[in-house]
Amino acid sequence: MPDPIADSLKTRFGAGLRNVTEFRGETTLHVKPEALVEVCTFLRDDPAARYDFLSDVSAADVWPDEPRFQVNYHIYSMTRNTRLRLKVSVREDQAIPSVTGVWPAANWFERETYDLFGVKFTGHPDLRRILLPDDYLGHPLRRDAPLVVEEVEFSYNYDDVEARKPYAKE
Repeated sequence: MPDPIADSLKTRFGAGLRNVTEFRGETTLHVKPEALVEVCTFLRDDPAARYDFLSDVSAADVWPDEPRFQVNYHIYSMTRNTRLRLKVSVREDQAIPSVTGVWPAANWFERETYDLFGVKFTGHPDLRRILLPDDYLGHPLRRDAPLVVEEVEFSYNYDDVEARKPYAKE
């Protein structure tokens, strides 16, 4: 059964929503990037919705399809005990508005999404890397990121030069 708030969102934000899908009891709203903050503010403030908790912000790289990224917002209404997913499709060169003004917890989630996927959020108060070093090149969760192989230090290759000779690269 779809979330009853989805029908009111369709009438209120018709142009801002791409579509609404229902699968196995989960409702997903596909939101256009330019309507994201307005839709999120409505979902938080409307007495019938009251989605007052942002559980997660994540992304998926669907390359080679376009738009390349799907940013997913998982929100929860504590008073109604319902969950809702918002999906925003974003091109690689496109930035989407930050929802830190709606849910302050989005700060860390958006930084993580930026760090690992390279999705930029306009209006974010502190958009910088959070998990990787500042000098790290690229974004490791992109599908076209190169695989990096690093030799793990074991007892045979750590301190005994003679013991690691058979494994040395020449």
